[in-house]
Amino acid sequence: MVLQKEFSLPPYPRGYHLITGEVLRQLPEGLPSRGILHLFIKHTSAALTVNENADPDVRTDFESVFNHIVPENLPFLTHTIEGPDDMPAHIKAAMIGSSVSIPITNGRPNLGTWQGIYLCEFRNHGGSRKLVATVYG
Repeated sequence: MVLQKEFSLPPYPRGYHLITGEVLRQLPEGLPSRGILHLFIKHTSAALTVNENADPDVRTDFESVFNHIVPENLPFLTHTIEGPDDMPAHIKAAMIGSSVSIPITNGRPNLGTWQGIYLCEFRNHGGSRKLVATVYG
């Protein structure tokens, strides 16, 4: 069985945002007792990851570290027409990735106690983001 649903997230400001609850609300009805949830983001300047969901300092530290690794206004970048945050956003998205896969156990995504699904928004004004949830089971 394969179930699939495309949905949009509301616009989020630049940063790292827990979207676990929103993803769970959007999942198709009738998840299998065992399977895989695959989430894919249809954008090149934002990413998805699974990480610590308890301490909000983690999100602040992610933003600080990635801005240190890939700062804006690097003098050698040539893709600059869409603003100083655009090309760094593409690089950060490539580093983190456009999808995550999560096991499904007993009809629910089987995340660890301290794990959550993150939207990593790298643009200052990224807008609404489209995700595709595919369930295999």
